[in-house]
Amino acid sequence: MPAKSDVLIVGGGHNGLVCAAYLAAAGLKVTVLERRHVVGGAAVTEEFHPGFRNSVASYTVSLLNPKVIRDLDLHAHGLRVVEREVSNFLPTEDGRYLATGGDRTRREVAKFSQQDAERLDAYGERLDIIADLLRDLVLQTPPNVVDGGWRVALPELVHAAGLGKRFSKLDMTMRQELLSLFVTSAGDYLDGWFESAPIKALYGFDGIVGNYSSPYSPGSAYVLLHHVFGEVNGKKGAWGHAIGGMGAITQAMAKSAASRGVDIRVNAGVREIIVEDGKAVGAVTESGETFHAAAVVSNLNPKLLYTRLIDAAALPAPFRQRISQWRCGSGTFRMNVALSELPDFTCLPGKQRAPHHTAGIIIAPTLGYMERAYFDARTHGWSKQPIVEILIPSTLDDSLAPPGQHVASMFCQHVAPTLPNGESWDTHRETVADLMIETVNAFAPNFKASVLGRQINSPLDLERTFGLIGGDIFHGQLSLDQMFSARPMLGHGNYRGPLAGLYMCGSGTHPGGGVTGAPGHNAAHEIISDFRRKVVRRIT
Repeated sequence: MPAKSDVLIVGGGHNGLVCAAYLAAAGLKVTVLERRHVVGGAAVTEEFHPGFRNSVASYTVSLLNPKVIRDLDLHAHGLRVVEREVSNFLPTEDGRYLATGGDRTRREVAKFSQQDAERLDAYGERLDIIADLLRDLVLQTPPNVVDGGWRVALPELVHAAGLGKRFSKLDMTMRQELLSLFVTSAGDYLDGWFESAPIKALYGFDGIVGNYSSPYSPGSAYVLLHHVFGEVNGKKGAWGHAIGGMGAITQAMAKSAASRGVDIRVNAGVREIIVEDGKAVGAVTESGETFHAAAVVSNLNPKLLYTRLIDAAALPAPFRQRISQWRCGSGTFRMNVALSELPDFTCLPGKQRAPHHTAGIIIAPTLGYMERAYFDARTHGWSKQPIVEILIPSTLDDSLAPPGQHVASMFCQHVAPTLPNGESWDTHRETVADLMIETVNAFAPNFKASVLGRQINSPLDLERTFGLIGGDIFHGQLSLDQMFSARPMLGHGNYRGPLAGLYMCGSGTHPGGGVTGAPGHNAAHEIISDFRRKVVRRIT
């Protein structure tokens, strides 16, 4: 007999685990199927070199929603997050540096421009007002654009009216600011605020994180805004490290879900969603095991779900066409390195642990450098002078490396998600990895010699290992036509798929990517509502 449950969740990434925990708390019987040997999706900690452990894909904490942390009681299940001592550290091309965070930011920026230092407060206040407004929307289902009569449309119109009231509270200046952040580029937005290159580069980096575009591409200002939603231990905008790595977050989530009765299966990749009479009724694993459920929930990239796991004939033709156009690919080349010693930066010498070693270290001195990197990658497949962010979590967490040694995460951009001329990333991954290390070495000349071992994740590796199509860390680009009610498309922005009994809870739904837990939270709310209204009926 096939195993039965009320809800079957495909994919044990962080949003799948969050969704499962909320559903189980509502009294539903939940099963989670995870393809890999460990739950967590891209938020996992693994040994990549003997004695060295690190967050192998996602690598830093800020966007994890405080309500999710409280509701799942993650601290009681072992989660502990510590803040960086310096938020960001950016070496400049003239041998100087900019270090930001807390009280130091103003005096650091003043080294380059007193005018910019004086504008920081106003800039921060503007972003905070808009971030607070959008932060309120993170844990809400967007209004769904639907066909049908007034009976169907009225609840969505009421919902939209409620959101409109929030935006109406903004004065005209802030409405204009909000419009700018949604449609302009990060570069143009920052050029309007600041004159010095380092502060524009440091803030502009947030506009291209996971975003395969120039900082002067329209819409990149919203990506910048997306990265200021977060907080660490109640401090808005802060970034931190989970002790034990990102896997500590998902292990705490798994423990929370299991304590509520969720059945979590690993090594259980799904090869097919079972559809009967236009309804999703279960899944078949790669090993041939069958699971039936009243509701099937996908934590996968929408493109992966609808083009690889569901028979095309079961989907409406307009839906198939639209999902085929879902844009993925974030230009990410992800590495983990084992280090014999800390980087000794030319601009701030020293191999002994210092506050700047705990920072997000950004190798991308100007917006122009970032723009050239993008166009270089578009032309050649990867940038000859790439963008690299380095985090050295072992400076905050000595459980990750042997005494006196360290691990570093290298989040590298820009590379083409798919190489030109049909070439494979398997052919070029080592060459590009060498380039990334040389790029850091130009600013910290001991870096190359200190590398004891490395793990490489090209865009193709990220897709094969974690299901990140084109290496896309967001499960789909954060462009205006792929956000809010249009994520993943109009008519399905409320976490419900085109088939009865089919739902989505991953980063390809509102509010998008990052380790937030918000899509899982919101999807669970809608699924519970459907069970209570008997739209979906329990089968257990």
